[in-house]
Amino acid sequence: MRKILLVAFQGQPMCFIHVLLNGLELKAAGHDCKIIVEGEATTLIPEVSKQEHFLHGLFQQVKEAGLIEGVCRACSMKMQVIEHIEKESLPLLDDMSGHPGMAKYIENGFEILNF
Repeated sequence: MRKILLVAFQGQPMCFIHVLLNGLELKAAGHDCKIIVEGEATTLIPEVSKQEHFLHGLFQQVKEAGLIEGVCRACSMKMQVIEHIEKESLPLLDDMSGHPGMAKYIENGFEILNF
């Protein structure tokens, strides 16, 4: 079993889909996988939360699987989506000057993949 942290930075749905799919695949293969949503990717949360969005079902699967470690608090505020992140009951991460730090994941043996 490997420990893998997927970090979504880009705000394009076609990039985000790969984060979601890889998260589910890694978990199904028995790996410890976590997803952090950062940067412009925070703006996708309000979109994929809508039932009519093509990624809605996949996003719900990822949430139900417990793969979402959290969302960057500073970026959520800057991108003006923090209220929606809170509405989705997603944890806000802010241990590194308002952003999620990577040091603790590296110290705990996680490989970090940025999307």
